[in-house]
Amino acid sequence: MIKGFGGIFWRTKNLEAVKKWYSEVLKVEINNWNMTIIKPDLGNETIFSFFTEDDQYFPTEQQVMLNFQVYNLDEVIKHLEQIGVPLEKEKETSEFGQFIWIKDPEGRLVELWEK
Repeated sequence: MIKGFGGIFWRTKNLEAVKKWYSEVLKVEINNWNMTIIKPDLGNETIFSFFTEDDQYFPTEQQVMLNFQVYNLDEVIKHLEQIGVPLEKEKETSEFGQFIWIKDPEGRLVELWEK
């Protein structure tokens, strides 16, 4: 029944600052309608997962966490270092891939994942 995600929408306190951050830090090109279209590559997956309200995987005060797949996590880390964005969680490797966390301008954790 479900073909895929149609979008991710959330409210922000400072639209221009958040747009700028996502553009500069994650290279997400935000257009005049305050959106972008990310067209997945073949083999890309979107995970839809629930966590209990007391799960400690990400902060309990944060209702939603974005996870972006990246091509090369080491290159992303170099980019983040060059522009001064600190890692909130050092690179972690598991059977699911490699992960890091960063924070957006409003303090939301964003997970970056190389499969």
